[in-house]
Amino acid sequence: MYSHLLYAVNDSIATITVNRPTVRNALNIATIEELDAAIAQAKNDNSIRVVVLTGAGEKAFAAGADISEISALSAEAGREFSLRGQKVFDAIESLDRPTIAAVNGYALGGGCELAMACTMRVASETAVFGQPEVKLGLIPGYGGTQRLPRLVGKSRALHLLLTGESISAAEALRIGLVDRVVPGPELAEAVGEIARRIVVNAPLAVRYCLEAVRSGEQSAEAMLFGQSCGTEDMKEGTRAFLEKRAPVFTGK
Repeated sequence: MYSHLLYAVNDSIATITVNRPTVRNALNIATIEELDAAIAQAKNDNSIRVVVLTGAGEKAFAAGADISEISALSAEAGREFSLRGQKVFDAIESLDRPTIAAVNGYALGGGCELAMACTMRVASETAVFGQPEVKLGLIPGYGGTQRLPRLVGKSRALHLLLTGESISAAEALRIGLVDRVVPGPELAEAVGEIARRIVVNAPLAVRYCLEAVRSGEQSAEAMLFGQSCGTEDMKEGTRAFLEKRAPVFTGK
């Protein structure tokens, strides 16, 4: 179904892998379109509880956009190029299930922006992050100027954006760009462990948590708390707690 991605499902976890290792998983236009389709596929599958995004091989998560494509863009075509990528990355960010970026190498430019669109980020010790667009006479176009300040603060974000410098996984952890750093061979298991911890929880409660945090409003929290009180999962979860057993959630 996909030429530039791998899509696999195991135990309610969908793994989407950018599969262009010979070009460090660069995000060309065709790959962006396939990402859009893969995210839609996961969204339309109610059995999926968590989505993991990663890159093929050990060298790169996604090392930016395809420069040969960008170099030919006019001002108007560049705007459309940016808007299209933003729409896909917004779909990842707003997905009603958690997304985890398993960053296994270079995450530069569009690759860093892809990781930032995810709910959380786990990186290998050899991962490298950066937004080097200014070195090409460009700025980030897939939401990097907006998401980076929200994650690391305005001053740190501007330092990275204006210098185009790359940073190590350890520095990314220190400034809050990633949530956890592990040795490369342990990355898949570390991400899988987090995903499995989410999967065993009530699906609707997980979705409501995402929605409440994104809203940024206590009134939304109250509304969603009320909705959760009316679910079968809440009745099962509280009953299981009182009966000292593991709950069996159905997503209803």
